[in-house]
Amino acid sequence: MANAKAYINSILEDIQQRSAHQPVFLQAATEVLKSLEPILAANSTYEEHAILERLIMPEKTTIFRVVYCGDDGKARTHFGYRVQFNSAIGPYKGGLRFHPTVNLDVLKFLGFEQIFKNSLTGLMIGGAKGGANFDPKGKSEAEIMRFCQAFIAELSKIIGANTDVPAGDIGVGGREIGYMFGAYKKISGLFDGTLTGKSTLWGGSLARTEATGYGCVYFAKEMLEHAGLSLEGKSCAVSGSGNVAIYTIEKLKQFGAKAVTISDSNGFVYDKDGIDLMLLKQIKEVQRGRVEDYAKVKAGAIYTPKSAYKEGTNGVWSVPCDGAFPSATQNELNLEDIKTLYNNGCRFVAEGANMPSTLDAIDFMLEKKDFYFAPAKAANAGGVATSQLEMQQNASMTNWTFDEVDQKLHKIMSNIFHNAYQTSKEYGHEGNLVMGANIAGFKKVADAMIDQGYI
Repeated sequence: MANAKAYINSILEDIQQRSAHQPVFLQAATEVLKSLEPILAANSTYEEHAILERLIMPEKTTIFRVVYCGDDGKARTHFGYRVQFNSAIGPYKGGLRFHPTVNLDVLKFLGFEQIFKNSLTGLMIGGAKGGANFDPKGKSEAEIMRFCQAFIAELSKIIGANTDVPAGDIGVGGREIGYMFGAYKKISGLFDGTLTGKSTLWGGSLARTEATGYGCVYFAKEMLEHAGLSLEGKSCAVSGSGNVAIYTIEKLKQFGAKAVTISDSNGFVYDKDGIDLMLLKQIKEVQRGRVEDYAKVKAGAIYTPKSAYKEGTNGVWSVPCDGAFPSATQNELNLEDIKTLYNNGCRFVAEGANMPSTLDAIDFMLEKKDFYFAPAKAANAGGVATSQLEMQQNASMTNWTFDEVDQKLHKIMSNIFHNAYQTSKEYGHEGNLVMGANIAGFKKVADAMIDQGYI
């Protein structure tokens, strides 16, 4: 065990020295690698084959310039990225994010997480992530279209249906996928499954929009039922107000639970009667408004601006609840937040966003014997799983019904929970789903890397 710990620490020290300017990636690597100690201690083969050294280094990282013309006729420039992290078990797969905060640090973190998440689905997909420091907000439709076309003109050089299959993420929805797919089709002359998240009119999958939120709730349901508990009747705090949050709220309602919060970068809304799903969809999906607009028209809903949050906390987690679903962004739930949630009666957290909890918040949850924690790479795998189901439909030139896709998604999420739980039990940490998910995802990829030699 000491040798395994020393091996892990040496890799983390190496990351710190070489990538000191990438704290988010270091955080992700620390969370994963430290949880791998039991399997590394039990099997020295992984160290002998330098698996960690190879795993933390992307197979290929591409940085490119994206130039498009604004409505004023002036050139605009942005950085474009694609981090192709690991292809040991299948073609690279992972979303594209358009947001001002996008940089190599964030995309390495997301791509690294994607390796294990994709492995856990049981499907043949590797890990990648990409995007640009472009913000679609405040841009005209024409500007967004021109940017997407310029971006995919460069990205098209390194992607393909059996090579790398990007999808959407923050700032990249159906509109952006449509513009990129159209340009890719013209450049390549191919109508194939190179991009997922497409419209169902031209190769997309039903239930893709709902998949991450639905999948997170399916995982939470499995986790609670395994412990003899139920989602029914639970009051839940949900952060965010995008696709993940909206469809988390929808599935919670279907299972008899009630979501009482939503949030965005400006503040949060508390609705004691439960979030009105149709109103939320109207504001976010049709009007593209802010959560403050919800409180303006919904009687009894209370809006709290970010300026009123207690310093160092996220206000949405101050609301008493039975369970929490962080569905917005990384590091949105810190140690003080989870202590507040716990003291107010919260007894489970299911992560819909990528790495939304800080390391000390995770440690706090894992230490509590009366608390249940569903980590992101397991709980939010529904989105990428359904993207791969879209790839299957494209490959066979068929379309499945919503119920067919939803049933497959439910089964995948159930399998992920039981795989993570059984793995945690096998390695002596029963119920620690962070460790179980990381080890299960790691083993499949690491064994494939050994089989394929030093490449």
